[in-house]
Amino acid sequence: MASGSEPVEFISSDEQLAEMVAVADLPSLLATLSHDCNDLQMLRADLYLDPTKHHEPQGGWTPEQQARARELAMAALVGLRDAGWPTAPKPTAESVRPIIRWMTATETSDDYVALLLEELGGEDLRAPTWNASEVAPGRAFRIAVVGAGMSGLLAAHRLRQAGIEVVVFEKNSDVGGTWLENTYPGCRVDVASHLFCYSFAQRADWPHHFSDQPELLAYFQRFADDSGVRPLIRFETAVESIEFDDDTLTWRVRTVDGDGERDFESFDAVVNATGQLNRPKYPDINGRDSFAGPSFHSARWDHDVDVVGKRVAVIGTGASAAQFIPIIAEDAAEVLVFQRTPNWLAPTLDYHDAVPDGHRWLLDHVPYYSQWYRFWLFWRYAEGILPAVKVDPEWTDGGQSVSAANQELRMLLGMYIGLCFGDRPDLLPKVMPEYPPAAKRIIRDNGIWATTLKRDNVQLVTDAIAAIEPSGVRTVDGAAHEVDVIVYATGFQASRFLTPMRVTGRKGVDLHEQWDGNARAYLGIVAPNFPNFFMLYGPNTNIVVNGSIIYFSECEVHYVMQCLHHILANDVRALDCRQDVHDRYNERIDDGNKMMAWGASTVNSWYKSDSGRVAQNWPFSLLEFWQQTRDIDIDDYEYL
Repeated sequence: MASGSEPVEFISSDEQLAEMVAVADLPSLLATLSHDCNDLQMLRADLYLDPTKHHEPQGGWTPEQQARARELAMAALVGLRDAGWPTAPKPTAESVRPIIRWMTATETSDDYVALLLEELGGEDLRAPTWNASEVAPGRAFRIAVVGAGMSGLLAAHRLRQAGIEVVVFEKNSDVGGTWLENTYPGCRVDVASHLFCYSFAQRADWPHHFSDQPELLAYFQRFADDSGVRPLIRFETAVESIEFDDDTLTWRVRTVDGDGERDFESFDAVVNATGQLNRPKYPDINGRDSFAGPSFHSARWDHDVDVVGKRVAVIGTGASAAQFIPIIAEDAAEVLVFQRTPNWLAPTLDYHDAVPDGHRWLLDHVPYYSQWYRFWLFWRYAEGILPAVKVDPEWTDGGQSVSAANQELRMLLGMYIGLCFGDRPDLLPKVMPEYPPAAKRIIRDNGIWATTLKRDNVQLVTDAIAAIEPSGVRTVDGAAHEVDVIVYATGFQASRFLTPMRVTGRKGVDLHEQWDGNARAYLGIVAPNFPNFFMLYGPNTNIVVNGSIIYFSECEVHYVMQCLHHILANDVRALDCRQDVHDRYNERIDDGNKMMAWGASTVNSWYKSDSGRVAQNWPFSLLEFWQQTRDIDIDDYEYL
């Protein structure tokens, strides 16, 4: 990763530089060079970035504007090269503010600038600035982290940085969480690679714009090794229960290893990092266990099953299905796709594309280009689409949109679907959603979904399933669809947080009974009656249209570290969230979700619990979550 203190490795000719600029992300490159050269004159008024076109290639610039931008970039790069690539200045609030203003066409607050300085990642501004041995000399303090996915690894790393003894329990044989478990064909992330990584451990040389599962797993595996976290992990050790001891104010963590041996240990605090998408959900269909052939969930892909020449039924058309169906359709004799609800598709032309070599060179060698490119992605993914999914109480459109902005988004996405399926009037009505955009997860697509459904060996079935039979699937119209293999692409038990663990807090309170089917937490992190018990990717911390889960994990872990610092520095045994604080917070969360497309719509979605409450999603801006997790308000807690 290039930074202000790392020189460019080699000097390129003008021709080579021109080739690289030709494939660069121009808004990011001009921002970078303006910073590197300390020259705000590069950010010209005739290169205004229209916020309504931020999601278009090159920020929506015309070919003429792109040509001018390339001329400016070339002149600056040649100047830097001829000067021996001088050290770029360190970003400061004063230096980045005008660049951010130019890129976003908005005036940003001091808090937002501070947030973005952290996201730029030139330095690890989120690292703990204290050490347990200094703030609490001689005090023994042990923490258990449950799960070694991306959030668990982050928590263990921060705890280790602060000198706190930590043990990580991981049920699998390696790190990675969902990126270890999901190995279905075509599995990849739907957040841009350069954004889907820790702010302090950015990777500039991602080979693809949207990384596939092996690339992401390798990233987290390397992080576990490079950070020194791997030796702290007890693999193939599942946590069965976590019990609070009212006498010692500690947590007893009961585990079972791969050999079936059970054990328990006591810890001063627990950080749960099992996440939301870790338990596959199977559909409640009559006769599901009667099928005579092989069947499995996409999250537990059976690679011993060969689909070549087979008739395959896929039940579900969500994000996973949209990724693996095009792959297996190339080999299967026939693929029957059983769809309950169509998805909105977001046109993403580079979804499967490799990052051009020239772009990768710039990212890896030009100081701060990687960071400004990350910022540009962060801004466009963060708040750009959020206003378009907010409910206008005065808007009425028969449930198909929730505001004028949402209707405009619906028209744009609808035009894309119409373009993809316009030559198939038999398919178009089946794939066009009737619910508001963002009420369900929007699927990234580069045209492959339409290409797949148009194949001669693919059939889209929209009749409801009546039953699974030994020979296949029977739909409510009476048709029997004989198949050799069934794949369930039916998502996860997202609203059933912490299952199948049993978590018992103060005075024997069971967390699942306290939730009663509707998981809630203050900041998504802590719950009353469960002192020193912290959740990562907990209730209402999922994001739909703005940002990445890693961003939320970094904010959450920062908050946890603030809580621990307070506990150690003030000789407190434990902190328990006040019930009234928790309840007021969740009332606001519920009100906020009701004013978003996913809360207002009645369409089926994993965003909601069985009661209909949105237990997963965060309804506000990324900035607000950052602000709420910057520091602990001790008045929110009861001391134990």
